[in-house]
Amino acid sequence: MTARRLQDFEGAWTFERRINHAGGQEAVVTGRAIWTRDGTGLEYVETGEMRLTGAAPMRVERRYRWEEGPRVYFADGRFFHDVPPEGGETRHWCDPDQYDGAYDFSRWPEFTVTWAVRGPRKDYRMMTIYTPEDR
Repeated sequence: MTARRLQDFEGAWTFERRINHAGGQEAVVTGRAIWTRDGTGLEYVETGEMRLTGAAPMRVERRYRWEEGPRVYFADGRFFHDVPPEGGETRHWCDPDQYDGAYDFSRWPEFTVTWAVRGPRKDYRMMTIYTPEDR
């Protein structure tokens, strides 16, 4: 499998995210993610709509910084995780919660990111499928 490089992500993507909580509640987020060149890295901006059963749709937004590696940082500069260039597992400890992730590039340019999150008040699985808008 081809190793993914930082520039492979540059551009606009659509995404669908499913968040399944251990208690049975599910959320679905659909939207657009844009990786934009900024100096030596990429700025990631995600906007979308979250739908929960029995609730009005909500607008959502996330921001990250991607650097060579690829390595992902929170918007405030704290390190988040490494992206395995050929796909595979990654993790992040955010006291007191453990985030176990996996990147799947086997259907590139579509790719999937999955996170299992566990902690004293968290127990969910989140899967996001990214599809390029114009490739």
